[in-house]
Amino acid sequence: MKHILLTGASGTLGRFIAERLLNDGHTVTCLGRSDPKIDGTHYARWNLGQENVTLPPADALVHAALFHEPGKYEGGEGDDPHTFIEMNVGGTIRLFDAAKRAGIAQSVFLSSGTVYADTGNWKVLKEDADLGPDSLYGEVKIAGEMALENQCDDAMRGTALRVTGVYGLAPGKTSHKWSGLFMDCAGSEPLEPDLTTEVHGEDLAAAVALVLDRDEASQPVFDIFNVSDILLDRQDLLRLFAEKAGLAVPLPDRSPGALGVMEPGKLKVLGWSPGGMAKLDEFVTEEAARFSSVVSAARKARAAGGGGKAV
Repeated sequence: MKHILLTGASGTLGRFIAERLLNDGHTVTCLGRSDPKIDGTHYARWNLGQENVTLPPADALVHAALFHEPGKYEGGEGDDPHTFIEMNVGGTIRLFDAAKRAGIAQSVFLSSGTVYADTGNWKVLKEDADLGPDSLYGEVKIAGEMALENQCDDAMRGTALRVTGVYGLAPGKTSHKWSGLFMDCAGSEPLEPDLTTEVHGEDLAAAVALVLDRDEASQPVFDIFNVSDILLDRQDLLRLFAEKAGLAVPLPDRSPGALGVMEPGKLKVLGWSPGGMAKLDEFVTEEAARFSSVVSAARKARAAGGGGKAV
């Protein structure tokens, strides 16, 4: 078992990763501005703006932290792109430099599918596809990959995971990225069409665990893997939710597309097996039951509150 340092543990992706690593028997130390208080983990203070970084001894580092506007990844720079770049690029360079100095043998960087060019023409995107992001978010992810690759040699091997959209209710969280969407779909107006590629957070965490468990001597000093599972039209997602929740709702039109679809075959060769549509169905079933329970409780509360009033 390994001692693994994890940045971004307070976020959705980080919480999925922390739970998986703990379940696999690893020791996990969370690096961040404050202790995320995840049972079973340790904590060390660190932040992306820190100039002098010294990391505790460890076997591996997983870098999932991102400085951004709350609730945004793409567009997360808000009206301050300079700080967005300095924190995410400068902070990542300093972190991987510190990892190398600390003798950490493996580092994993959570990158993004937004690094690719041709993401709007149905192109199948493999790891060797052309790069050409159309967002500052994608640019800083490329810079993060380069920062890691520049440190990699026989002493420290690195892996970049280019991750698609991530769904699911993270451990310790009470909401997820579709919480508002599921509430809104119960309204009287259809929502805007949308088309995305998605992977469940548990499957992302499984990908992280898989690359960390590879025999270090047999892997390249730097490697890249796509992490993506399903192509999802918003109409299909909301139809599924409405059926599970017993709702009759207006559905958005089907999205005309197009987008680039990341091919995760390289990761599957290592044994990665994501949950696909069955995993989505399981998640939506749980969320529909939770939605119905909340609605039922609210109706009972309103009935109880009005029972003693004069009519």
